[in-house]
Amino acid sequence: MFHRIGRTVVRHPVWTLVAWVIAAVAIIATAPSLPSNSDESSFLPSSYESIKAMNVQEKAFPQAFTPAAIVLFERTDGKPLTSADQADASRITTGLGDKKIDQVQTVVEGSVSKDGRYETALVQMDKKSAGQPKQADAAKALRADSTQLAKGTALKVQVGGQAAQNLDQQDAGKTSDAVALLGSLLIIIVTLSIIFRSPLVAVMPLILLVGVVFTVANALIADATKIFGLQANSSISALLIVVVLGVGTDYFLFLMFRYRERLRAGDEPKQAMINAVTRVGEAIASAAGAVIIAFCALALSTLGFLTQLGPALAILVAVTLIAGLTLFPAICSLIPPRALFWPGKKWRDEPKGTRYASVGRLLGRKPALVAVLSGAVMLVLALGTFGYKASYDLASGSIPKTKESMVVQDTLTKAFSAGAAEPTNVYLTSKDSKPLAGDLGAFAQKLRGVDGVSSVAFDQAKDVNKAGTTANYTVTLKYEAATDQAIATVGDVRTVAHENAPPGTEALVGGSSSIFKDINAAVNHDYRTVFPVAAVLIMVILGLLLRSVVAPWYLIASVGLGFGATLGTTVWIFGRGDGLIFLLPIIMYLFVVAIGTDYNILMIARLREEAREGRNPREAASEALKHAGPTIGAAGFILAATFGTLMLSGNDFLTEMGFAVAFGIVIAAFVMAMFFTPALTALIGHAAWWPGHADRAASLPQGEAPGGSGGQGDGGPRDPRDLELDSRQG
Repeated sequence: MFHRIGRTVVRHPVWTLVAWVIAAVAIIATAPSLPSNSDESSFLPSSYESIKAMNVQEKAFPQAFTPAAIVLFERTDGKPLTSADQADASRITTGLGDKKIDQVQTVVEGSVSKDGRYETALVQMDKKSAGQPKQADAAKALRADSTQLAKGTALKVQVGGQAAQNLDQQDAGKTSDAVALLGSLLIIIVTLSIIFRSPLVAVMPLILLVGVVFTVANALIADATKIFGLQANSSISALLIVVVLGVGTDYFLFLMFRYRERLRAGDEPKQAMINAVTRVGEAIASAAGAVIIAFCALALSTLGFLTQLGPALAILVAVTLIAGLTLFPAICSLIPPRALFWPGKKWRDEPKGTRYASVGRLLGRKPALVAVLSGAVMLVLALGTFGYKASYDLASGSIPKTKESMVVQDTLTKAFSAGAAEPTNVYLTSKDSKPLAGDLGAFAQKLRGVDGVSSVAFDQAKDVNKAGTTANYTVTLKYEAATDQAIATVGDVRTVAHENAPPGTEALVGGSSSIFKDINAAVNHDYRTVFPVAAVLIMVILGLLLRSVVAPWYLIASVGLGFGATLGTTVWIFGRGDGLIFLLPIIMYLFVVAIGTDYNILMIARLREEAREGRNPREAASEALKHAGPTIGAAGFILAATFGTLMLSGNDFLTEMGFAVAFGIVIAAFVMAMFFTPALTALIGHAAWWPGHADRAASLPQGEAPGGSGGQGDGGPRDPRDLELDSRQG
């Protein structure tokens, strides 16, 4: 199949480019705009208790609201507020309500801190638009209008809360996008220039990936988001840029290394490209298939962010794969090698005595030692996983501490009770729609007895809805909403509330800490579901590629060991304080497992190819490292470096992700694929390919030379049209 694809693309490069142009224009022109949603509650489906509680609150207490924004007043000199200052704060609060800002429904006075230095105003916004860009715009308007209204007073006014955090996250996201893009471009250009000594080869993948592949993929992602009703999140844009540049450059490298190898072996240029697509096409397609399946496995997640991220990345990698098999070879086949690799001249000569050849010989002589040492490195690093703990404060993790919303959040935490800014609400509701009866205060007393609860506010005259069917208990915790202590306390509150709900009633616990509690449960569900499903599907792809039952087991086990080493190292470096952002292990698993499998596939496919030339398992491993090592090394370095640019974003979440994925790729490329996997395969020998015989020498048509490291046979059986094409070139 890949021989036919290569032959068609190389024989008809102009028509291939025309097809790409027509498809790209049609897809981009008809795509809708990509929406965005950063509301943490949108992470969860309606089956979780925190979301059920939210729905009860909306029906029973529509006048009550969780503030979408919080306006914080303080004196510019830091002294306690005077009566005149409080009067000015009241006037500003009224003025903001009178502005009729889009999305803003109500602005009411809040409370004064115990030390008298701070006062708040609470802003209600349309719940249906929670987390959407228009509420971030409303926060921007609130900041501008409050500053204008405060002129001439002694007050400093700042706006925080969810809407303001979304605004600051967007601004931080623009910075991280720019840093990720510029850093990735620079790394790719410099690295490719060093490898190929050619400015054209250095810039070609960037032009194609950013100008064509990323644009087309973004349009398809927008289509999928609209068709399937997915949520978009502002944090994934920088990630998509890095993935398309990293993975796309990997596939470009896989193709160009093999193309250059075939030219050095004496193939005519067009035949060399056909042979390159033939040989590397199966490895690229299998690698991309593993990535796509791993990302699609996120559809099984219960977290809204991941159900959006998975399909988006799968679409991106699919488009990149198609480009790698068609667009890249079509363009390269139109450019003579001298022009493509200009001004370098080493593309003609096979290097001798390379470091990879030396390492390959060492691996061939002592595979057991190499396997033990590389495995021990990963095992020791994996010990850090025992110290893992999750952080659920996604806002703090994705927004720099200096942003206004984070300054407001920190001030509220210090000036008011730690849990006062985001209280927990317990709703006691009648199951049969009859009015609640009995002493509802006794239920409040039970809640007050929970360890970690600071206070419980309940007034039977005010906190029961008009129909008398639902009571609202406002529970203030001793801890900040996103902390482990708060999440544990909410679990105890739930237990007490459920056990002590009067007959005929149901108790539901809501609020931010309750949402984080449910996110924790959802993540644990994903660990039990997404991880195994992704692993099994990747093993199926490996089995189909290698025609083996044995090899997929130790290959996926080695990838799992690489994941453990990556998580353990990340915990040691970033996880000693508040812990790692809860999404990180899942994202890390999918990237390290999926992309790490890419390098395993490339190495094992080359090892099989060398074995088919009649080499014994140790010789095949040695030759595979000699020829595939430079490709994996270059690809791993570029991909790790591009992900590493996320560490410059100023965003804690992206910094942790950038390090974790970059380090995981380094482990996957330079420890697992280059040493551990080929060493194990050499030790296991022919049994690695059981029950098939994929490593046995292939019978070649009469007159065709062996293909692995030289000769003309890389393309498999020669088509008469290819012979005709060769004669035309001659």
